[in-house]
Amino acid sequence: MANHTITISREELEELKEAFDKVDIDNSGYVCDYELHELFREASLPLPGYQVREIIENIFTAADHNKDGKLDFEEFVSLMQDLKSKEISKTFRKAINRREGIKALGGTSSISSQGTQHSYSEEEKIAFANWINEALKDDSDCQHLLPMKPSTSSLFTSLRDGILLCKMINIAQPDTIDERAINKTKLTPFTISENINLALNSASAIGCTVVNIGAHDLTEGRPHLVLGLLWQIIKAGLFADIEISRNEGLITLLRDGEELEELIKLSPEELLLRWVNYHLQNAGWHQISNFSKDIKDSRAYYYLLKEISSSDGSGPIDFSGFHETNDLKRANYMLQEADKLGCRQFVMPSDVVAGNPKLNLAFVANLFNMYPAMHNASGIGLGQIEGESKEERTFRNWMNSLGVAPYVNHMYSDMRDALVIFQLYDRTRLPVDWNRVNRSPFPALGGNMKKIENCNYAVDIGKKSKFSLVGICGHDLNEGNRTLTLALVWQLMRRYTLNVLSDLGGGEKVDDRTIINWVNETLANAKKPTFITSFKDPSISTSLPVLDLIDAIAPKAMKPEMVKRDNLSNADKMNNAKYAISIARKIGAQIYALPDDLVEVKPKMVMTVFACLMAKGLNKLK
Repeated sequence: MANHTITISREELEELKEAFDKVDIDNSGYVCDYELHELFREASLPLPGYQVREIIENIFTAADHNKDGKLDFEEFVSLMQDLKSKEISKTFRKAINRREGIKALGGTSSISSQGTQHSYSEEEKIAFANWINEALKDDSDCQHLLPMKPSTSSLFTSLRDGILLCKMINIAQPDTIDERAINKTKLTPFTISENINLALNSASAIGCTVVNIGAHDLTEGRPHLVLGLLWQIIKAGLFADIEISRNEGLITLLRDGEELEELIKLSPEELLLRWVNYHLQNAGWHQISNFSKDIKDSRAYYYLLKEISSSDGSGPIDFSGFHETNDLKRANYMLQEADKLGCRQFVMPSDVVAGNPKLNLAFVANLFNMYPAMHNASGIGLGQIEGESKEERTFRNWMNSLGVAPYVNHMYSDMRDALVIFQLYDRTRLPVDWNRVNRSPFPALGGNMKKIENCNYAVDIGKKSKFSLVGICGHDLNEGNRTLTLALVWQLMRRYTLNVLSDLGGGEKVDDRTIINWVNETLANAKKPTFITSFKDPSISTSLPVLDLIDAIAPKAMKPEMVKRDNLSNADKMNNAKYAISIARKIGAQIYALPDDLVEVKPKMVMTVFACLMAKGLNKLK
């Protein structure tokens, strides 16, 4: 992140990202000068054309730090910060908000505490409501809320009791939430608040960024926050299996001369694009480079549907609508064919023609999940691919929940330039001299040296912060050394967790012994029979010390009949662990650990569980 991102609020950054996505009309990840010029033209500024060009050229040139003729998000933030002091800022923002499909929120509720106005996409509201209606139509716990009417604001009101959110999280990542922890009947403001705490903390645990969302935002149904959270949850589910270690068929996408490692590094979005092009090539149709302007005429979709439907004998795709001259009608005919495959989700004809990148990405991801239509003939099996461990996934979800950019899809390859590590240092309050940081995009020639310089600096910061980094150098991070990278990330997560406890304790230093002593004192004061001697204590495998501690902190939060205490089998221990983690999140503890971490008594993750519960207990006392 650039220097200026540290000085502006997260809410402003969120608004700027929304603006960036609207200006980035081709979904390239960059904004070009002609795209900005178009926005100024739409704004109808009372200035001569030459003066508008002059303003754009001056601002754009100043913001384009690497002089590549386009702006990434960091440079865009710099540009918008410059515009804030200019009279043209208001009209410029009006032009952004007028882009098709964006609905500005009216009334006093549209203005945040910082005085910023938010907007939301009507198309997203409709798409998400339809998706949830279909996904949960048979769930008896949701019948009082479904089906929602996509054309109304029922999507926002239906999430108020937290039940739908919890259910959606379990669809995205099964068993994240123990159903026994959800309050489903006789709902009160308090039990509703518990449900929303459970949903938000569980969303965070699967890698969603929720730091700017509170329970009141959801109970009030604030559209831009609701849609933002839902998109993260839906995307997590759609992308779950678009990863090579989980889907052997993706190996088919290896290109001639390409190493498997290069394919593994690709993000789900990049893999989806390659998957579409793989089928388009087989169909004899030209390739696409994005899910916006390149699919607006629906013709690539026709050929994609033809290929995936023929792979399993689903029947021929009717191409009679392919030659329709009207784009909207052609898109409608195409979606009728997708409907035959049970895949008419997320997009309406207008979304295809408008090239809505988010909804078209979701449409394609759903097609992939339903009909991947790939046959791995490479001889490379899943057994030869080292997949992500549970510990790695937990660390990666923790990083993503803090809002690092870019999103970390792969623990090691996405951190080889150390830019994510610097952001984690920021969030852990360790000083980073951003003037020393080399930023992306890195040049083709000498770019890796710039990344190694970053990694060396990242290790230096860690050592100055008294992290245990013996034998670790920047080259190890750059090469994606698993053991050494994990060692650094764990210490960052630990420091981040202890910072919370230190703040609650008035700045006093906190270590493992402090946490253990607090746990045992709290259990003893509540007259509980359990205690722990360390974070390796075998009794933790039963989860009973955790459950007793929760009961001591928040009496009545859990149901005693749900807990097995005697003659515990392995299945009983796992059930206790699932319940303990969900109840902990329900009372407001932001826990990233998995049930396996308790059952197997993994000291690092066990420490974070007790630390988060201690934070909850101390916060309650305050």
